[in-house]
Amino acid sequence: MKNAFYYETKIGKLGIVENGVGITHIYFGEVIPKDINLVETPLLKKASEQLKEYFDGKRKTFDLPLIPQGTDFQQSVWRSLQEIPYGKTCTYKEVAICVGNEKASRAVGMANNRNPIPIFIPCHRVIGASGKLVGYAGGIGIKEKLLEIESVTILSN
Repeated sequence: MKNAFYYETKIGKLGIVENGVGITHIYFGEVIPKDINLVETPLLKKASEQLKEYFDGKRKTFDLPLIPQGTDFQQSVWRSLQEIPYGKTCTYKEVAICVGNEKASRAVGMANNRNPIPIFIPCHRVIGASGKLVGYAGGIGIKEKLLEIESVTILSN
């Protein structure tokens, strides 16, 4: 059984979902998935506390069990994203090279788009080849705020 709880944050309301073992999703806004208990569990509370520390600039890495569901390729991209250090960015092509297929920039973009656990799996750290912000499930404004928290200088779009 999955549990979810919603938290008000510096970037708006976030829903965090766990399955009793690890975090499975983060939702922007108040999306209520089916078959989920709305209850704050110790794991959800820990995740919320770590997000607050991150938003306050006091946390650079997360220490949580993450269980994203996806294809083997998506999993490899998401693992690669977790290697991008706080305050740094990579291009889609750089991530594609890291996962072993330098021509897979578009596929990396699609895997980013399907990342079920944004922020904890930092897809916001992936930018276009030009250095500009492109695409983000929560919207470019939220991506920009997350990068500002990490003191990343970005090019104007």
